[in-house]
Amino acid sequence: MSDPFPALTETVESAPKMEAFTFGDPVPVMDSRELLDYIECCMNGRWYEPPISFDGLAKSFRASTHHSSAIYFKRNILLSTYVPHPLLSREAFSAFALDYLIFGNAYLERRKNRLGGTLGLKHALSKYMRRGADLDTYFYVRGWRQEDEFEAGSVYHMREADINQEVYGLPEYLSTLQAAWLNESATLFRRKYYTNGSHAGYILYINDAAQQQSDIDDIRKALKESKGPGNFRNLFLYSPNGKKDGIQIIPVSEVAAKDDFMNIKNVSRDDVLAAHRIPPQLLGIVPGNTGGFGAIIPAAQVFAKNEVEPLQARFRELNDWLGEEVITFTKYEVGAQTAPSETGKPQPQ
Repeated sequence: MSDPFPALTETVESAPKMEAFTFGDPVPVMDSRELLDYIECCMNGRWYEPPISFDGLAKSFRASTHHSSAIYFKRNILLSTYVPHPLLSREAFSAFALDYLIFGNAYLERRKNRLGGTLGLKHALSKYMRRGADLDTYFYVRGWRQEDEFEAGSVYHMREADINQEVYGLPEYLSTLQAAWLNESATLFRRKYYTNGSHAGYILYINDAAQQQSDIDDIRKALKESKGPGNFRNLFLYSPNGKKDGIQIIPVSEVAAKDDFMNIKNVSRDDVLAAHRIPPQLLGIVPGNTGGFGAIIPAAQVFAKNEVEPLQARFRELNDWLGEEVITFTKYEVGAQTAPSETGKPQPQ
């Protein structure tokens, strides 16, 4: 049976269809390549390579203010309670503790005297230390063909246990690196925003026939040179025989940046501090609400019990390896506690 309305049918079929599309495809958080990079530690025949880039950890250390401040805060507490020993100076212990908190690995080389006794303990940078194939030999690798091999059994390796491999340690804060990088990106964006003139840009529309090509080129050159530092300047433009609307300035968007800067900074800060498990009032952070963060003394006491004492216990493991009590700590005191007396006034306990 023939179509009684052929023209109408062709019109309906040729009508444009509605389309739906996006401006970007979803990107997975972890792809297969990143998973394969984290499965094992590759061995080049002599030593194992770290499961992640230690160079990246070193660069990320100062990516966020709160990230580096939290690590330095823990290091300073350990250093303030450490009792110096003739075999391990305060300076060597400071570097030893900082390496462990940043890389999850810390190394001390045992220097022996002629009688076989311990002459001293020297710190070795964790960023360049590599573990040998037999797991007892260590190498200090600064670059290509720049390597030094330590005597077997002369290096103490303190590492933070990892769930995927047992060659190297990994720091506890790996889950918060994304927040630290986001904090850094927000800061760099805002810094470049102000460096660029603190504006979103505009369109200089010229439709005046009286303008010559040489004048247009001069205007283009002046606008290009006005970018960057010192761009808050005026531009003089003389247009003889020009029309009233011959030259127009059309803003592209609002002058203020809609980057949600403060929310990003606050959320990323909270994530970083949660990973380090440090109360914000201990780092001198000013609360943004009227309730505040609470009293600082109870927060410091809980932090000392839950974080400082376990860290001190980890560092005392060196004594078992060395057979001598080298690392000792004093008790971390956070202030005198007070209790009300019969008169109602607080008295120190």
